[in-house]
Amino acid sequence: MPPLYGVRMEKLRIGILGAARIAPAAVVGPAHRLEDVEVTVVAARDGDRARAFAGRHGIPRSVGSYQAVLEDPTVDAVYNPLPNGLHGRWTLAALAAGKHVLCEKPFTADASEARQVAEAAEVSGLVVMEAFHYRYHPLFARVLAIVASGEIGTVEHIDAAMCFPLPRPSDIRWQLELAGGATMDAGCYAIHMLRHLAGDEPRVVTARAKLARPGVDRAMRADFVLPGSRTGRITASMLSSDILKMSARVRGDRGAIRVFNPVAPQFLHRLSVRTGTTRRSEQVTHDPTYLFQLQAFRDAVRSGGPVITGPADSVANMEVIDACYRAAGMEPRRPTV
Repeated sequence: MPPLYGVRMEKLRIGILGAARIAPAAVVGPAHRLEDVEVTVVAARDGDRARAFAGRHGIPRSVGSYQAVLEDPTVDAVYNPLPNGLHGRWTLAALAAGKHVLCEKPFTADASEARQVAEAAEVSGLVVMEAFHYRYHPLFARVLAIVASGEIGTVEHIDAAMCFPLPRPSDIRWQLELAGGATMDAGCYAIHMLRHLAGDEPRVVTARAKLARPGVDRAMRADFVLPGSRTGRITASMLSSDILKMSARVRGDRGAIRVFNPVAPQFLHRLSVRTGTTRRSEQVTHDPTYLFQLQAFRDAVRSGGPVITGPADSVANMEVIDACYRAAGMEPRRPTV
């Protein structure tokens, strides 16, 4: 896919903080498809791991500390795929070093930390984007367009679900001190979809969590009210009877929209629209969500393009996550290392 704008510019040079499993799909692969973006360095606390990662993925350099990437004058921006509990700390450090940031979700450990990062981003004037990659894909744009068109009438209820199995107890996403838990890792997506489909901020009515261990939820279900007498529900899990469920449904007074797999539509997706006795299905491009996200990040850095998932949106999302934890009788502040 060609760049979205026609002016040839110097390459956007990205450094990766951490040899994370998500990095090849999220940044390295898409950068190979964009002639004006390059991943130039990867850091890991284990230098050997960084070198091995760089060799596997064609990255020119590796270093043994995150700070070394931030101090590198040849790096324009950083991708932060560190564990949840480290997102805020290293995004703040990157901003202090004058780097733009593409930060993995969830943005921070809680809403208070998110507000701190948002304030720093505002002062810096740098681009900060939370990596809700699905939001930049044409599939979700199409869903939003159908809702806005009035085809299904006045929206009455929105359901969003993000459930996947994570059975390994050693995975960092189960660690309280790294801000783990189902609502943080899976629920952040469902909450984000609910908010963007509603075009407004939900208020939690009830929430019920199932725990994997003290302070760490394996599943969450929450019900909401939205302005205009609308209602909503999110279902999220990393270990539950909902083994694999990634979907969103919007019910209006004249019909409904259901989208299967809005998060990774490049693999498989289905968009169904029902109005009265009429039903239809639609398909959009199978180009990966991450490619559209990296294009948007590049455009924001180079030419001031829009950032749909900027710091203000991130703060709002973390506030709903915190509210879900409180409603479920849990402490929203996730202790971090």
